[in-house]
Amino acid sequence: MPQGLSKEARQGLIMVSPALIYALLLLAVPLLTIIMFSFWTQNFLTINRTFTLENYTEALTDPLYRALMLRSLRISAWVTTITVILAFPIAYFISFNVRPEKKALWLFLITIPFWTSYLIRIFLWRVILAYDGPVNGTLIGLGVIEEPLSFILYNATAVVITLAHAFAPFAILPIFVSLEKIDRSLLEAARDLGEATIMTFLRVTLPLAMPGVLAAVLIVFIPTVGDYVTPRLVGGSGGTMIANMIYVQIFDLSNRPMGATLAVVAMMAVTITLAWAILHIRFWVHLSDGVGGGVRGFVLAAAAFVIEISVLRWVLLNGDPYFGPAGTMGVMAAIMVGGAIAIAVLLPKGRWGI
Repeated sequence: MPQGLSKEARQGLIMVSPALIYALLLLAVPLLTIIMFSFWTQNFLTINRTFTLENYTEALTDPLYRALMLRSLRISAWVTTITVILAFPIAYFISFNVRPEKKALWLFLITIPFWTSYLIRIFLWRVILAYDGPVNGTLIGLGVIEEPLSFILYNATAVVITLAHAFAPFAILPIFVSLEKIDRSLLEAARDLGEATIMTFLRVTLPLAMPGVLAAVLIVFIPTVGDYVTPRLVGGSGGTMIANMIYVQIFDLSNRPMGATLAVVAMMAVTITLAWAILHIRFWVHLSDGVGGGVRGFVLAAAAFVIEISVLRWVLLNGDPYFGPAGTMGVMAAIMVGGAIAIAVLLPKGRWGI
């Protein structure tokens, strides 16, 4: 026990030590092991522990790995966007329109999907979206379509639908908690000052609920990037994600170092993407507030968003001849990380708490 600590500090260390040791053994040690494996190579069952960057070079230059990583980020972004947009009205309704004694019941009903196995829910969506499933049968029966839709199963669309349903409660609950913490007198003050309902929502409710929205984004985006079961069962070849390739490398091809490398690259990609997105929200809000908000502020922020996305897309599509495949990914990462760091250093947190 370190000397010089107060009695309360020593008691605190004793209390947190079991959880800390547990976290180190079951989280930190496996993570460090994966990172070490990523710098090794394997020949059948023999692990060569010589330090090398060969795996990272292959992971960043192979078009297949790049396509799977970008598809995983794209699918997760769509799942997160759809889930949060649909979850917010539900959380808002429960928080502002349901009587206090009924809120527990509503939250209880939201958690009902967790009563069944995640695997069973995926199989149910596989049945629902099937070529001869109830969706196609209903649309044909109503005369909306003449032939069954083939694009709603075994592709990225099916993965988005299934994951959005599976992670909906994870988005609703944190948003609901943030909405519950809002002081209702602030909303009454805004209305007393003549603010319209929509503007009260945009200027008071949404900024105060943003911590819950960001929590929902993190809770949904991070695990969906690495989801394996859903793409495997309903994704088909068009919905395969990076986790499926990690499984193939480790278990089918017996190449654990390459699988570890892809896992590390995926973690880095998720971290960079989230840091870029969250800090750029601060930048876009700052731009909007700088011109007084409203429609003019929204247009300015939207223009900045389009320009930045266009630059990143141009580098991705046209950077290989100039920088090489690995260099292109490095330039994109440098742009995103550099922009995020600049925003974090130069711009203070705004009224949205970001």
